[in-house]
Amino acid sequence: MLFDSGHAGLNKMNAPTELVRQHLIDPEICIRCNTCEETCPVDAITHDARNYVVRFEVCENCKACISPCPTGAIDSYRRVDKSTPHSIEEQFRWDSLPQDTGPDAAQSAEIPEEVARITEIATAGQGGPALPPWSAAHPYVGLFTLTRPATATVTGNHRLTAEDASSAVHHIVLDFGQTAFPVLEGQSLGIIPPGQDSSGRAHHVRLYSVASPRNGERPGYNNVALTVKRVLADHEGHPVRGVCSNYVCDLKKGNKVQVMGPYGTSFLMPNHPGSSIMMICTGTGSAPMRAMTERRRRRIALKEGGELALFFGARVPAELPYFGPLMKLPGDFIDINLAFSRVPGQPKRYVQDVIRERAEKVAAMLRDENCYIYICGLKGMEAGVNDAFAEVCRAHGMDWNTVLDGLKQTSRYHVETY
Repeated sequence: MLFDSGHAGLNKMNAPTELVRQHLIDPEICIRCNTCEETCPVDAITHDARNYVVRFEVCENCKACISPCPTGAIDSYRRVDKSTPHSIEEQFRWDSLPQDTGPDAAQSAEIPEEVARITEIATAGQGGPALPPWSAAHPYVGLFTLTRPATATVTGNHRLTAEDASSAVHHIVLDFGQTAFPVLEGQSLGIIPPGQDSSGRAHHVRLYSVASPRNGERPGYNNVALTVKRVLADHEGHPVRGVCSNYVCDLKKGNKVQVMGPYGTSFLMPNHPGSSIMMICTGTGSAPMRAMTERRRRRIALKEGGELALFFGARVPAELPYFGPLMKLPGDFIDINLAFSRVPGQPKRYVQDVIRERAEKVAAMLRDENCYIYICGLKGMEAGVNDAFAEVCRAHGMDWNTVLDGLKQTSRYHVETY
């Protein structure tokens, strides 16, 4: 019997750790409004005079408390050993959440398969999802799902490109009313187009980058902006009508839209004073760049420092989203470099060509340890931009591969291309 008891104890000691996601509440964000405790159907949430907490052994992860929370504090998780979760007593003492050291720390929320697939394609150019800048704000992810979407109301739909332009790009404003939908610059949301495909299945969700800063398209309002191109042809020029893009571009004020998300834990802007941002984009890849630029513009009086440089490409000026507002931004606020590839009588110029033309500026920013690089747009631009960076580095005594490794290791190189 003594042998059996010891053997059983040894097996328990050597048993592999079972990691689980423990649902927690962020004490730094929580405003102690009691909404979560009132909403929880199994009474898993309780509180003392200091913190609201979740009882691990009671919580069924039903997520009924997620959407009513006005701040997003309830949407917090940490990977823990199932046998030793954070106790109620621990949580009552917290001033902030403990660091997440589990294998899924950077992507704690459950991400739908289709969203994960799109993200994998978009981030392939940087080797997959990367860590955000060290000073980026905390992103909330997956607050709303396919089975439990948020409902937004269309409050604006404005065509950005000229009526005679070959591409129709729209600026869409969605208002979430009393529903908390916190987003950061660089995040995206999913639109659920109504109806079914030819096989009778519901349409897949489509992701769109948010084009407005974190405090809304209109400051103080619970709304976001999107930059959506109406798809009427594929990349080879064959006629095809994009299901979701046409649905979104046809929306009228007052229409209701089903929204998932937000998504994105990597393509986030730095927030520390003195940080510089180099933005390289084409077409609707300008959406996150507009959000970052507008965030900085609204805070210009704070004199936080740091340069902004934009390399923006389109076929012709009439197809460049936000062309008018861009031209009104002061030169000492942002260094704007435009490239047009189909202007009659002029040679084709792409963003990589302008990067070469601005080699001195680009080299200086690449050397700046506080410079963060963001690339967004068509996947075909990646190779040209990479070659241009390599050429600039060679001309200025640097090795691009070495520079790129350093950028990735310090979370300063972010790519989202499709």
